[in-house]
Amino acid sequence: LYDTKVRFVLHRIKDEEASYKLCRVQKVQVTKKKIPFLVTHDGRTIRYPDPLIKVNDTVKVDVATNKIIDFIKNEMGNLCMVSKGRNTGRVGTIGHIEKHPGSFDIASVKDAAGNVFATRTQNIFVIGEKKSQVSLPKGKGIKLSIHEERAKLAQKKKQ
Repeated sequence: LYDTKVRFVLHRIKDEEASYKLCRVQKVQVTKKKIPFLVTHDGRTIRYPDPLIKVNDTVKVDVATNKIIDFIKNEMGNLCMVSKGRNTGRVGTIGHIEKHPGSFDIASVKDAAGNVFATRTQNIFVIGEKKSQVSLPKGKGIKLSIHEERAKLAQKKKQ
């Protein structure tokens, strides 16, 4: 996971959370012998997925068996984390997705502080419907402005 300053962050997780992994679907296809499969962002190939799973959705994969436990659709109202670009590490709910045929689709995301920002749909990783399926690092994916950050630092120095 990333923090809002685009740094890779390590944080402790519980054993229950370590038993599964969230994977973003890169492509869904059918083999020459008519076997459906999907490929995830980390290179996993999973055969016979649920037919409702589409590209850009997130699948919850059991690490031990490499089977799909659950999936989360990439749609309005779901919680997501931005995994690439300028807004990397920010967490919010998907507002609306603008389709641009022949170009990049743009998603509008609103974070818990009420800030709205836009990013490409390829940069979004859906992490839950109403509640996050994974624990979030310190800051919970909310990017502070320069003034808020400075005030927080000044208050910390006073104590």
